[in-house]
Amino acid sequence: MQRKQTITLIATAFFSIISGYLLSAISLVGRVGIGLFYQQYRFLKIWWKGALLVFAVWSFVWIFQLLVRKKINVVRANVLHSIFLILGIVGMYFSYNDFSHTISHRWLGERFHLGVYLFWSGWLALTISVWVQTEPKISAATTL
Repeated sequence: MQRKQTITLIATAFFSIISGYLLSAISLVGRVGIGLFYQQYRFLKIWWKGALLVFAVWSFVWIFQLLVRKKINVVRANVLHSIFLILGIVGMYFSYNDFSHTISHRWLGERFHLGVYLFWSGWLALTISVWVQTEPKISAATTL
């Protein structure tokens, strides 16, 4: 079990770096807009700050779901995993809808859009991986 979690942590860090880079690849129009009007999003212009934010959110989602899986019964855990899965799907849909219909967000560029889609894909992947993860069976021979 420890090896799977290590691999998940390394993959999460790797893909958060890619997502952070893509989020920082804002078009020139987007950079000007962030610089002049939306200054609260200036952190997105620096790749490692975006990557750190993505990694923090993904880590929270992953650890929270692992803890819930261990602490509460299976039925309630499955309900929570379903909620997180639905949140990820809804987030991806609203991102796509926003990028398609809001002109200022459309101008942010395709690479920025890919970074957002990668964020939601990572959310979904972490949720599914925790959900389908099986607990190792402890046999009588291993407890001796």
